[in-house]
Amino acid sequence: MDGIDTAEGSGSVTPADGRGGEAASDLLGTTSGSPSSVAVGHAPMRHADWMSAAALEYERLLVLFGDLSATDWRRPTVCTAWDVRQVLAHLVGAAAATASLRELARQYRLGRHHRPVVDGMNDVQVRERADVSPDRLIAELISASARGLRARRRLAAPVRALRVPFGPPLGIRSVGYLMDRIYTRDAWMHRIDVSQATDRALVLTAEHDGRLIADLVEEWGAAHGQPFDLTLTGRAGGHWSRGCGPTPVSLDAVEFARILAGRSPGHGAVLCCRVPF
Repeated sequence: MDGIDTAEGSGSVTPADGRGGEAASDLLGTTSGSPSSVAVGHAPMRHADWMSAAALEYERLLVLFGDLSATDWRRPTVCTAWDVRQVLAHLVGAAAATASLRELARQYRLGRHHRPVVDGMNDVQVRERADVSPDRLIAELISASARGLRARRRLAAPVRALRVPFGPPLGIRSVGYLMDRIYTRDAWMHRIDVSQATDRALVLTAEHDGRLIADLVEEWGAAHGQPFDLTLTGRAGGHWSRGCGPTPVSLDAVEFARILAGRSPGHGAVLCCRVPF
């Protein structure tokens, strides 16, 4: 969860091919495996899908962090208060919060005394690891992410359904929304941040990143509620539309996600609508 991710989405929409989500709408969705491939639809992501996605994100993050040089760790990121090492410190703290509701509550209590809940928790995560070396942080991410994934997978349905006032940018959300979408999206977006900050190639696949993008489009479409005709390019891209008469919009899929996360400016009423990360 990032302080620069300031917008709140709501609701859910479902592709028009009839595959059910938590709530139905008239959003049409198709996603392509590559710019030249035949379009393939993505089913709405369930709890097990999110856990598989989270596991793969941590794997990709660890490969990326393991490739960095001493100079890379000091490079600034789009998260203006953090360099690359501090992004890793945040991810370690976030993973620790997913491993234990007690740790999540501790970060919540400490953070809210200084800044709004999400920003405050992020501050705690980074501040408590200010003197930890990158190598040790990587080791801690391996351990904390494994523990966190076990805990997230086992989280009982009644607990997942609990709605909690997290403050901006999340607002009132279920614990399941936080543990499934937000922590997975957060790790994914920070992989993008670090790849860009260190000039590393960003690994993207339709099967993984395409599903995350499709879920973003679903939540974004429900949040703004307006007709749209959206083409996202690249391996994680595809085409989505709803309603009649909108001006077609085409842009890179990763850039679309960065706009929704507040990392790039969006132009027009529809692209100015953000979703939580």
